[in-house]
Amino acid sequence: MATANTAAAGGYVQPEVDVRALTEVLDGDYADIRDLVRTNLVAYASVLEEAEELGIDAFRERVREIVVEMAATGQTGMGFPQEYGGGGDVGASIAAFETLAYGDLSVLVKVGVQFGLFGGAVLQLGTARHHKAYLPDLITGRLMGCFAMTESGHGSDVQSLGTVARYDHDTREFVLTTPGDEACKDYIGNAARHAELAVVFAQLEVAGKAEGVHAFVVRVRQDGEVVPGVLIEDDGRKMGLNGVDNGRIRFDGVRVPREALLNRFADVTADGVYESPIENPGRRFFTMLGTLVQGRVSVAGAGVGAAKVALTIATRYAVRRRQFAAAPGTDEQLLLDYGLHQRRLLPLLARTYALHFAQDVVRTQLHDVFSGVQDDEQARRLLESRAAGTKALATWHATRVVQECREACGGAGYLSVNRFAALKADSDIFTTFEGDNHVLLQLVAKGLLTHYASEFEDLDQLGTVRHVAGIAVETVMEKTSVHKMLERVRDLLPGGDEWDREAGLLDSEYQLAMVRFREEHMLAGVARRLKRGIDEHRDPGAVFSYVQDHVIALARAHVERLVLEAFVEKVRALPDDGGNKEALGLLCDLFALSTIEADRAWFMEHGRLTVQRSKAISREVNDLCRKVRPLAVDLVDAWGIPDEMLRAPDLVG
Repeated sequence: MATANTAAAGGYVQPEVDVRALTEVLDGDYADIRDLVRTNLVAYASVLEEAEELGIDAFRERVREIVVEMAATGQTGMGFPQEYGGGGDVGASIAAFETLAYGDLSVLVKVGVQFGLFGGAVLQLGTARHHKAYLPDLITGRLMGCFAMTESGHGSDVQSLGTVARYDHDTREFVLTTPGDEACKDYIGNAARHAELAVVFAQLEVAGKAEGVHAFVVRVRQDGEVVPGVLIEDDGRKMGLNGVDNGRIRFDGVRVPREALLNRFADVTADGVYESPIENPGRRFFTMLGTLVQGRVSVAGAGVGAAKVALTIATRYAVRRRQFAAAPGTDEQLLLDYGLHQRRLLPLLARTYALHFAQDVVRTQLHDVFSGVQDDEQARRLLESRAAGTKALATWHATRVVQECREACGGAGYLSVNRFAALKADSDIFTTFEGDNHVLLQLVAKGLLTHYASEFEDLDQLGTVRHVAGIAVETVMEKTSVHKMLERVRDLLPGGDEWDREAGLLDSEYQLAMVRFREEHMLAGVARRLKRGIDEHRDPGAVFSYVQDHVIALARAHVERLVLEAFVEKVRALPDDGGNKEALGLLCDLFALSTIEADRAWFMEHGRLTVQRSKAISREVNDLCRKVRPLAVDLVDAWGIPDEMLRAPDLVG
């Protein structure tokens, strides 16, 4: 990818980064909203200290105050319709949330609960009557709410929730009941202190018939007091995010009017007749959940934002801190001049840029689907899959980056005066909320195996196994193969079957071919294993369990391919003038080759890497690290993180 300038003697010439111009590229179409958030972050920078100094009750109140005051600036309401006081721009709402991740993450999550989960459910699952009743006060923060889906015994398996909502025909009300401890709504943000309303997900029963999971608006507090029939317990202190009041909710025969049902996809008439425009219960359920995909897109962006903060601190520290002299009588060497330190930080820097551009693609898809630009069934399925996969990779990346950067700052990184303690504690939950990452990657793989078939929503794990086993493996490949790699390999690059040995390592077509081959080979392998298990008359559940490691590996490979494609396409689209394109090209090469290097065992096992070629890739990664090293500070500065958010004067200067 990188086409470095060459001097007359054939030497490498370092590109110059225009930091301001690169920030404009990164901010994209949402520079104004991102700048508004940056301004607000600086205005409330004291919250970073208050998180440590205040008691838990006082800190929760402080976080609520900040959220309401930020709402008054318009930054948190961008995704709501303009007629209710919002900004009418879904993409802008995600960009604002991504940028808010530079600051205190309790504030971020409180915003996500109030405006993303609670507000998003009212907006996406409700109809005009709910929008008129709740959105104007919800958008300003005058009306606080919570999103009561997760239960103590049912986390990722939403279809099996235990809370019941029975329709009482005589009173035209729904009666909500928690049948046992496992059905308690648990870990619910905003529940312990501030929520007045809850969007409650419950099993709907009408005239004795179960109609599946539906959502209801339920009052849980009146004038600050918990209402009769509702029991709320405080979940107490957590590993982090202690500015968010998570709680546990039980319902003991709580009655709500018939109009409390969020009825965009289903309704119950006054006469007690259940109606829905979507006849299939499974499809209805997944359609309902699909409208809430914004949460996963938001968390993915927050993970990338947290990684940026950690990398900025560690990179700046590494160009200030000296340790050990390279030779007698010389100055001690800067940390970032050590090859090992470059190896630790710079591939992570490249991957963060890659995930940033991949997040751009997901955000655009979300905006197009929810704005009606491309609102068809296939577009929604692809969005759900891509959002799930990007969320998984981005949040795992954040956890890894924060840990590596903390270690790279030594003892100084362990002091709470810098951001690492809070980042580690507060971002760790990103890997499991809005969907456990391993469960999300199974969702991604399911879509690949079934080619997002019309039966997609109806297929559980057993159904997926039977679906794949019921058709020829070649048909699976024909339907799902993205680039027909096995057939086209001779056409892609010179060298025929030796393409992987003769192509230039910095040729983006070579890099893309490698990750595409890996994905498609894994897809064929999983399909064959599933079919073999069924052909041997083994239990479908046992068959799927046996290949789960392959399923997760396939999904990871698929998402990494999407991430690399997003990065390559972004670099190709940049104008050729200036050094920013070359600098991003170096990062793109570094991301691609370090990704291949990290999975070199697989590529060697499957004949796509020789020992010599593998060693050449490692040498190239080292060389790319050396080339990126002089650009590193400019590259992290281009993220535009306010200095007040770094909070580490001894580390960053």
